Amino acid sequence: MTLVATGKQLLDIEKILHEQVGIGMGQKIADFGCGNGFNTLIAAQLAGGKGQVYAVDVLKSTLETVASEAKRLNILNVKTVWSNIELLGATRITESSLDVSMVIHTIYQAADKLTFFKEVARLTKPGGIVAIIDWAMAESPVGPPLDHRVSEEDIRTILGRLPDLQETERFNPGAYHYGLLYKKLG
Repeated sequence: MTLVATGKQLLDIEKILHEQVGIGMGQKIADFGCGNGFNTLIAAQLAGGKGQVYAVDVLKSTLETVASEAKRLNILNVKTVWSNIELLGATRITESSLDVSMVIHTIYQAADKLTFFKEVARLTKPGGIVAIIDWAMAESPVGPPLDHRVSEEDIRTILGRLPDLQETERFNPGAYHYGLLYKKLG
């Protein structure tokens, strides 16, 4: 069991990605706004050697850290992709190829949230899953300030403008988070 923690258990990301999101062997996955790569590396282990996980971020230094950590851990199925996810068509991943698109602790940083999700949807294959895990609109010991967070309702409003994404599940990943799964239609 792998926990993201700061003195208290916040997320059991391995369990969430495997049991809630359904990541499994051989899948193609992207971690949009991968940050330190923690979630990327967990997804890569779940996808196994025949899977492929893309760590996508706008910061080259972040991607270098992820690549270095994957190499150190001998995780060979991680590829870093430098991209501004808020530019439609900018991310160099084959269109409609991803089984799972992960958006974890990321969307509050995007200025153009609609275009961000259009880009994520563009890269997700029909039948693929967009998994969103973000900070709930409640005080928490960690995370961004409340006025920077994006509510579950706002996410639903934004994704309601994308007819090729359909909400399939809402889940509770932890005390300070919400989780939403969307399926790409078509």
